[in-house]
Amino acid sequence: MIKKNYYLIILLLLSLFIVSCEKKEEADPINESEVLATYLESADSPLHKDYVNTDMPSIMAASEVKTLNETNQVYIIDIRSSADFATGHIKNAHNVAVADILTHIKGVNLTSYTKVAVVCYTGQTAGFAASLLRLMGYDKVFSMKWGMCAWNSFFAGKWTSTITSGNAYQAQFTTTAANKNTAGELPVLSTGKTTGQEILEARVNALLTEGFTPASVNTQTLFGNLTGYYIVNYWTAAQYADPGHVPGAVQYTPKESIKLATDLKTLPTDKPIAVYCFTGQTSAFLTAYLRLLGYDAKSVLFGTNSMIYDVMVTKNMSVFKASEIMGYTYE
Repeated sequence: MIKKNYYLIILLLLSLFIVSCEKKEEADPINESEVLATYLESADSPLHKDYVNTDMPSIMAASEVKTLNETNQVYIIDIRSSADFATGHIKNAHNVAVADILTHIKGVNLTSYTKVAVVCYTGQTAGFAASLLRLMGYDKVFSMKWGMCAWNSFFAGKWTSTITSGNAYQAQFTTTAANKNTAGELPVLSTGKTTGQEILEARVNALLTEGFTPASVNTQTLFGNLTGYYIVNYWTAAQYADPGHVPGAVQYTPKESIKLATDLKTLPTDKPIAVYCFTGQTSAFLTAYLRLLGYDAKSVLFGTNSMIYDVMVTKNMSVFKASEIMGYTYE
C-alpha cells in the first residue's frame, strides 16, 4: 500500500511539473521582433554582419550596369510592369514581379555574375526589394540608381516631373530640433516561427507579397498630416541642422542609430513612421528593414528632391539632374 501511494505521489509531482512548464511557456512567448533584430545585427545573419549599419544602401550606377552587361557580368532583374518592360528595357534584363523576386533569384546560378542589378522606374521600389534580398544573404544584389530614369530620357518622366515642382515645401523647413521618443518596446510579430532565420524568411515573403505601395508615402500626404507620422530624418546631425528638416522630424544617423543598443527602440509601434532621405532610395532600403521588424514604416517618395530641390543643389546634396540621364540604347 505504501509503495502504491509512493508511485501516486511521484505521478502527481510529475503532472504538476509538466503543467507548470506548460504555463511558463504560455506566459513567456518569444519576442519575434527582438529575435529577428538580434539575428540581423549579428555575425550569424545571412550576411555575417549588421548590414543596416555597415553597407546599406547597396546602389550601383547605370553606367556600371551598362559596362558589366557588355561582358555578361551583371544579372539584371527589371521589376516594372510587364507592359512597361515590353515598351523598353535594358538588354538581357529579366522581367520579374516584386512578389516573385526571391523565388526567381533562388533559381538563378549567380556564380558567373559579379553583381545583380534590380531595376525599377525611379530606384525606390528597387531599393526596397534589394534591401530584402540583401538581408536574405544575396550580397551581389544592388538597386540601380535613379531606376530606368537614368538609362534614357524616354523613361525619365517620373524624376523630371518631380524635380520640376521640387521646391513646394522649402518655406516649411525648420531648424528647430525634435527629440527622440523614450526607448520602448519593439513591435509584435506573429509569424509563429522561433529562430531568426525562420522569422526572416516569413517576413521577407510577406513584405514582397505586399509590395512597395504600403511601404511608401508621397510628400503631399505627409505634409497634409505632419502630426500623423513619426518622421525620421535619415541624415547626419549636421545636415539635419543645415539645410534644416521637415517640421517635427527626428534625426537618426545613418549606419549608427538604427540598432538595438542605440535608438531602434525609440521608434513608435503605435504610429506610422515616415522615413526620408535625399532621394527616397536610401529610405526605401531602411523602410524594408523596419517593416521586417514590424514597424509601420513608409519611405517618403523622392525624398527632399521633392521638397527643397534648389537648396539641395546649392548644398551639393544628391539630386536628380539632366546629366544623370545616360542616353543608353534599349530594347
